[in-house]
Amino acid sequence: MENNENKGFSYTYSAAEQDEIKKIRAKYAKKENSAEDKMARLRRLDNSVTQRAEAVSLVFGIVGTLILGFGMSLAMSQLSEILGSNKDLAMLIGVIIGVIGGVVASLAYPIYNLLIKRGRAKIAPEVIKLTDELMK
Repeated sequence: MENNENKGFSYTYSAAEQDEIKKIRAKYAKKENSAEDKMARLRRLDNSVTQRAEAVSLVFGIVGTLILGFGMSLAMSQLSEILGSNKDLAMLIGVIIGVIGGVVASLAYPIYNLLIKRGRAKIAPEVIKLTDELMK
């Protein structure tokens, strides 16, 4: 640091200090919409639709499979003897529950496709806008 009466104070920093100053400044500076930010946003939008559809369809598949398994267990076990009811009635109830579980599990893929279709339609204008900007 030099003290010149005419020029005031003048500071000189080392390269390491300059890098540290730049890093701190970057935290507070407003970020510009660069091509990388737009590409990251485009990827995030696309992934959000897919992840939401996958999560919902997995829930349907798992719940349906569990219901199907419960129905099979009820139809094949000797639970009717424990409950003191007719053996054929327990088997009939187990088959009905198993069929319902199979239907719920088989709806997982159509629900996935429906959610993908709706999600893509919802974000299509923004995706088209971003892709137009990126392809310039």
